[in-house]
Amino acid sequence: MDNNFDILTLLKEKFSSEILSSETTFDMLSVTVRSASIFSIIEFLKTDPKTEYNFLTDICGIHYPDNELPLGIIYHLHNLRENRRIRIKTFVPLDKPEVATLTSIFSSANWMERETFDFYGILFTGHPNLIRILNVEYLDFFPMRKEYPQEDPTREDKDNRFFGR
Repeated sequence: MDNNFDILTLLKEKFSSEILSSETTFDMLSVTVRSASIFSIIEFLKTDPKTEYNFLTDICGIHYPDNELPLGIIYHLHNLRENRRIRIKTFVPLDKPEVATLTSIFSSANWMERETFDFYGILFTGHPNLIRILNVEYLDFFPMRKEYPQEDPTREDKDNRFFGR
């Protein structure tokens, strides 16, 4: 495959109804897909001889509280032979934040998925050991979600003049 257009065309041929949007930023193709198809799309990107995205660089969570589907998962894949990268994004609802695990495709997904679960509460169905990895086990919230005010509204010792207000 020569460029991002070829990769996107190949993905649209195989998964046309699963692709929600796409864009290219800084020469990296970014594709947003339905969460139910994330496993098959990433498996295809790894195993198809035309794509060969054989390295999972990163998995991370995002939280956009104002979106219809507020929690998201971003996957960065790398084709090491051709030095080509791709970003795959998917979004899940807050009341059922579930997506399939990629541990059977990439063993390195194990700890990345655990970190995403730990900070965002996204459940990776089929994960072999989905427990907190950095926070204490008894923590009853997910610290990277934007569910709390950024500042304490009861604080009286702060002078807003020093903060441009």
